Amino acid sequence: MRKETGIFDAGEILDEPREECGVFGMYDFSGQENAATTIYYGLLALQHRGQESCGIAVSDTSGPKGRVQSRKGMGLVNENFGENDLDSLHGDIGVGHVRYSTAGASTIENAQPLVLHYIKGTLAMAHNGNLVNSPELMRDLSRTGAIFQTTTDSELIAYEIARARINTGSVEEAVSKAMDRLKGSYSLVIMSPRKLIGARDPFGFRPLCIGRRGKAWFLASESCALDTIDAEFVRDVEPGEIVTISPRFGIHSDRSHCIRPCKTARCIFEYIYFGRADSVIDKIPVYSSRLLAGRFLAKDSPVDADLVIGVPESGSAAALGFSMESGIPYGQGFVKNGYVGRTFIKPGQQSRESAVRVKLNPLRPAVEGKRVVMIDDSIVRGTTSDRIVRMLREAGAKEVHMRVSSPPFLYPCYFGTDIPSSEQLLAYNRSLEEVRQIIGADSLAYLRMERLAEIADGIPICTGCFNGEYPIDPPEEDIRGSYEP
Repeated sequence: MRKETGIFDAGEILDEPREECGVFGMYDFSGQENAATTIYYGLLALQHRGQESCGIAVSDTSGPKGRVQSRKGMGLVNENFGENDLDSLHGDIGVGHVRYSTAGASTIENAQPLVLHYIKGTLAMAHNGNLVNSPELMRDLSRTGAIFQTTTDSELIAYEIARARINTGSVEEAVSKAMDRLKGSYSLVIMSPRKLIGARDPFGFRPLCIGRRGKAWFLASESCALDTIDAEFVRDVEPGEIVTISPRFGIHSDRSHCIRPCKTARCIFEYIYFGRADSVIDKIPVYSSRLLAGRFLAKDSPVDADLVIGVPESGSAAALGFSMESGIPYGQGFVKNGYVGRTFIKPGQQSRESAVRVKLNPLRPAVEGKRVVMIDDSIVRGTTSDRIVRMLREAGAKEVHMRVSSPPFLYPCYFGTDIPSSEQLLAYNRSLEEVRQIIGADSLAYLRMERLAEIADGIPICTGCFNGEYPIDPPEEDIRGSYEP
């Protein structure tokens, strides 16, 4: 089990569900651009999806075939890549990754992209998601002599592709064969010597989109990364689809290599929390979804108050929606320290309390003497909601009414969202009134379950963490968090 180390993640301190990962890929057909520099900026735009580690791998298609240069490090993108580092990574094709782990230790060995040298050449791969059949795949691969260098399911995917490639005519076909064996969520960006390949699981749990800028093509977890590099959004990769980017065909999708989904199930939390507000995921603007969630909260759970505030960042848009629907003025209630990534502190309640204030502090002139509606995106373990409510009261708020832009978490997530076992979830086996008393709010209300389909504009979604109805059977062996750091 995970050890107590004295190192706490800022997201863990604030009891937020953590993102899984962000992936980015580029292929410049002109050969004029340095892919590493562009990937760097793409990863900066995806930094919200993972702050534990990052990496870039590139290749020069005009140079020796299969020669890959890569650099990986722990921490943030701008902490690991300086101008000299990017200049030393020469290539016109490449992949990048930012990571937060839900399975596999937070170590440099588990940082991505993974670079794989095998009998057919070289592959570099970045993965966002979580497999539910990892133990089964690991046992099968071990019996055929595989030696594992990481504790991630991403390595299992890379092995499956490499193994399938031996008896297939192309990398795309090998990816398709591997996908037949994978169960769970995955968006993949794969660099072969002369191709950039994107693949998305048949359910479409995690996002992946395609962009273009001149003669350069891109794959990214979110459209905001395309905006950052001034690329045009082309379209989303469809659930179960495999796309190939190469100078010969441009962007190509061979339907014979695609996995036809029996049903799709996008992760609803991409819209509630994970996605950046300026992203559009599967044709749905994230910002619009959050505004709508706030409007629904105001309609379904109204309250008399003087001010609506959001817990930054993902609660802010929902708070504005609540204000627009209710007519209660919207304001800034907190100052967020944007320079806090991982927080190194000693264990203990007092240290945790201080860390919350380092990350988030109430704005006394805004809330003092007011009846405040506070909007947050979720309550997970409940370890900080009570502190935030208490901080608002200490800052002079007369009343604090909490509204949550998601339903209560009652079940774990196995598909790349760090939602723990039911016993660790505050709402599990507790009434609404019991939860309200624990966090100390004057009133509490969650988004109604039936509203989820509306904020997702009717597309099929996964709601397993709220109602226990998963699109895939949960794993028999839950390996999440079972590592030694």
